[in-house]
Amino acid sequence: MATYVVGDIQITDPAVFQTHVPRALATIARFGGRVIAGGGRIDLLEGGPMPERIFIIEFPTTDAARRWYGSDEYRAALEVRLSAAHGRVFLIEGSEISAAPPVAGLDTGKG
Repeated sequence: MATYVVGDIQITDPAVFQTHVPRALATIARFGGRVIAGGGRIDLLEGGPMPERIFIIEFPTTDAARRWYGSDEYRAALEVRLSAAHGRVFLIEGSEISAAPPVAGLDTGKG
């Protein structure tokens, strides 16, 4: 099952942060991951505060995501990011949303 690494970060040194990006991307690919969203426009729909930067990385398994985050390869890129940004990073295990029971009254697109 796919697993996602999601970050909500605030960049404190944009120039240094940019040096982190190609290093991190190379390590993500080596562990079978891919960035599915990051650095784009954010529309806050609910709650607060407004995040500055969000990224979402998909890995094929939880094990692959954990091996990537704990790897020596990523450690060097992580140290650069931590010197140029702060925030929170989450690991979220995917689930089969389609297996959820239907919600009464929810438009299913029929009609």
